[in-house]
Amino acid sequence: MTTPMNTLLIDIGNTRVKWATLRGQKQGRMQAAAHEDSGLALRALVREAPRDVGRVLVVSVVDQALSRVLDAAVRRRFGVAPEYIASSKSACGVTNSYRDTWRLGADRWVSAIGAHALARGRAAVIANVGTALTIDAVTAGGRHRGGAIIPGPEVMVESLLAGTHGIRRRAQGGSASARSLFATDTASALAAGSQFAAAAFIDRAVAEAARTIRGRPVLFLTGGGAPMLERHLVSRAQVVPDLVLRGLAVFASPP
Repeated sequence: MTTPMNTLLIDIGNTRVKWATLRGQKQGRMQAAAHEDSGLALRALVREAPRDVGRVLVVSVVDQALSRVLDAAVRRRFGVAPEYIASSKSACGVTNSYRDTWRLGADRWVSAIGAHALARGRAAVIANVGTALTIDAVTAGGRHRGGAIIPGPEVMVESLLAGTHGIRRRAQGGSASARSLFATDTASALAAGSQFAAAAFIDRAVAEAARTIRGRPVLFLTGGGAPMLERHLVSRAQVVPDLVLRGLAVFASPP
């Protein structure tokens, strides 16, 4: 019996790259690193991956320059070309609701597919908390209903600091904490405002999905900011840090 080769799953986000290996149906531990324009992190992950990688699946939201760095590293080490997953009309039991399918970010598309598989016959809401905070809803039958995008909590704070003088000055030297909505210093007020606003946005999305899709959906929380927001949510959430990678694993599995 032939031993299955590893499939390398790679998720290149705006600021971080995440990856894991898949052997058969078993997905390994997710690893993550900040990536830079130089592509050092991408070269490093390829170099550190198992030698017996026979397939590389990638979802990326960055420019083609970094993709070319990854392509070269993968071809040199494994002798295969990376497969980039793009949004399509349908895949893996999920139907895309966007009129122009390419306008749905590939990371959102793959997350929707991963969430649909994990929800096991229930509707799902996916909240990905990163540089942007994206929301997507998928019906129990696998129809992607669309979503919404707002700045992530860190970008909310950065935009206020960049666009105001008084708030920026008063926030300097503070130790930001969002234990309570009612903060007693400016740095904490910024953290509380951004995090509670993001949490309220997610809770509203769950309520709206329950109203329009019918039935309480499963809420999947992913992205680097997920643990920070979970404690502020009214809705019960399943935190799945590797949701995009799990979606890639669905693509990698035979039908």
